[in-house]
Amino acid sequence: MQIITIQPETLFQSLADETRLRVIRLLATTDEEACLCELVDSLQEPAYKLSRHLKILRQSGLLSAQKDGRWVYHRLVSKPPYLKKLYATVCALPDPEQVFQSDLARFEERMCLREGGRCRVGILSDELKAEAR
Repeated sequence: MQIITIQPETLFQSLADETRLRVIRLLATTDEEACLCELVDSLQEPAYKLSRHLKILRQSGLLSAQKDGRWVYHRLVSKPPYLKKLYATVCALPDPEQVFQSDLARFEERMCLREGGRCRVGILSDELKAEAR
């Protein structure tokens, strides 16, 4: 297992973006791992944009990635223990425009399409699928 040292300033810089907060909140709330296409359909953001944000979150030490065939699954890193408190704080942030509630509803629908616990369908949104090409 690889040990990553998390620098506080890097951690907070990585959270200083609405899309990255949405990703963290979604994964922390559901305690799931997700591939890029599942996040694209859930957050309704283009794959190129989410891919860049996921890279920043991985580099900051908040996300881990595991390749499975052509899919890469992203999961929140749970150690050191203070990260769980950070995720709880992100989950407790207000959601006055119900952006997160919408993300969560789409994510739950999207997760029902998994086969054997894994994504096998790719991006479903025609508009976002076209942007990924």
